[in-house]
Amino acid sequence: MQIQVNDPEQFGFSTRRLERINGVMQHYIDQEKLAGIVSLVARRGSVVHLEKFGVQDFASGKPVEFDTIFRFYSMSKPITSAALMMLYEEGRFQLDDPVSRFLPEFKETKVWAGEDELADLNRPITIRHLLTHTAGLSYGGFEETGVPVDKLYDEAGFFDEGVDTAEMVRRIAALPLAYQPGQVWHYSMATDVIGYLIQVIAGMPFDAFLQERILGPLGMVDTDFYVPAEKLDRLAEVYSPSSDGLEPTDTAIAGDFTKPQSVLLGGSGLVSTASDYMRFCQLMLNGGALDGVRLLGRKTVELMTANHLPDGLLPIGMGPDVMRGYGFGLGFRVLMDVAQSGMLGSVGVYRWGGWASTIFFIDPQEELIAMLLLQLIPSGHYPIAEQFEVLVYQALVR
Repeated sequence: MQIQVNDPEQFGFSTRRLERINGVMQHYIDQEKLAGIVSLVARRGSVVHLEKFGVQDFASGKPVEFDTIFRFYSMSKPITSAALMMLYEEGRFQLDDPVSRFLPEFKETKVWAGEDELADLNRPITIRHLLTHTAGLSYGGFEETGVPVDKLYDEAGFFDEGVDTAEMVRRIAALPLAYQPGQVWHYSMATDVIGYLIQVIAGMPFDAFLQERILGPLGMVDTDFYVPAEKLDRLAEVYSPSSDGLEPTDTAIAGDFTKPQSVLLGGSGLVSTASDYMRFCQLMLNGGALDGVRLLGRKTVELMTANHLPDGLLPIGMGPDVMRGYGFGLGFRVLMDVAQSGMLGSVGVYRWGGWASTIFFIDPQEELIAMLLLQLIPSGHYPIAEQFEVLVYQALVR
């Protein structure tokens, strides 16, 4: 989809200051720290910055294009959360309903209480717990969190041959929780469970629901759980740093997005493009509607983008990385205190990112959307996300 780029000066940006983004991004490319980047900034519904840098992959040398397809990983979570809230608006459930109302396998879930020791739930896992990452579920593969349950997640075989989404969720429910529900904010596979929850409540496959209710209506033509053969030449390679520079990330780690998936991951399964995801962001910023298509009510968007965590669960963080100044809504990290965050921004900014270093943020006060797309695992290896955020806000002069 063609994106029109408008004069930044007409939307409160200094053109000269906004161009600072280009120099910083190009430096990463010139130093071969990254292969390719797409950066986008929009205000009041109009794109004022759209640039591309580098290549889709070093092997072919093919330049990154604006329609390059990226693995979005955890930037799938906001879309999945919005899909669930569409069912909420239809009266299908209440946020504090037990998950076991729809997924009975969670009735018997226990809580880890020490080596070879399990405890009963002191309260049911609710749908709100899933949306806010307070269900007590976990993720495997993140050793820095120091959570013993993570080892069990690593060994659960969620992606073994023959496992589908329903079986993955059954295996998650059979594992002990890392914490009692509502006790701790702990990043987890909760949104993957939500994807299956949508399938059960809606009575149709999760990918079909997304296509019928969100992706199709918004014209997100390149967003899916895999890249079809005719689009594979647009898929960016994902890299990881090594002693020899950047190396393609092993498919066993990064996942294979070149074929239909038996497990549909609501938390990390989507591929997309800058223009597609921009449309979802603009829908959210508009209060649930875009180009005459309304997917969510204004009050639902307000609820999703408000902090739902009590003070006792703040600050949130993943292992040693603490996100000071932020709370968490229904699928988004929400900025509550600009000074505490130590970054430029506005109270009410909501955002998230992906494992391969993609990020986006939406600032309702400034009517602003910003997005940075690249493919480097793990995220956070370079401070490019923080630099980009500063570069966007320092260019805002009116």
